[in-house]
Amino acid sequence: MNIDILAKQGKTTEYGSMVESVATRLYDLRKKAIKDRFQDFQNNEHRLEFVAKIRGVEYINDSMACNINSTWYALENIKKPIIWIVGGQTKDTDFKALYNLVKNKVKVIICMGIDNEPIKTVYSSIGLSIIETASAFSAVESSYLVAQEGDAVLLSPACPSFDLFESYEDRGVQFKNAVNEL
Repeated sequence: MNIDILAKQGKTTEYGSMVESVATRLYDLRKKAIKDRFQDFQNNEHRLEFVAKIRGVEYINDSMACNINSTWYALENIKKPIIWIVGGQTKDTDFKALYNLVKNKVKVIICMGIDNEPIKTVYSSIGLSIIETASAFSAVESSYLVAQEGDAVLLSPACPSFDLFESYEDRGVQFKNAVNEL
């Protein structure tokens, strides 16, 4: 099976699909049934969720990414230049773990939180534009102004959201609403 037909793309999906294929074959499921399932797979809401494509820019809601590891996978999986919306309760978040990915894949950082100093401290040496915002609406509006056709705007905060939002779900819903207002 060609990996390009998977409904959800990325290395983690490829590896998981291989493991699941072997496991399902052990139960003697038909190859066609396995292939059909992988092509129809739907993401969870707020986890690498495609929201819209506006002016050739994809908007992706990964609000569920409340830690560095989840955001690492999101950044790794996107193949386009990224406008990264990041931030929240940044205390104890090791942003250095994402440094090389950010340096190689991100073109603008949009901070969305009350305390953005840890983000600015780690990434200012890369030379990227870093924009500070304090709401989902202003983060989306800023992304709209800087994004170019072929870019992806990724909300993948790497932190809990309780500084500005009730939950990661609230953050994701506000992001999607702001995108849909563009």
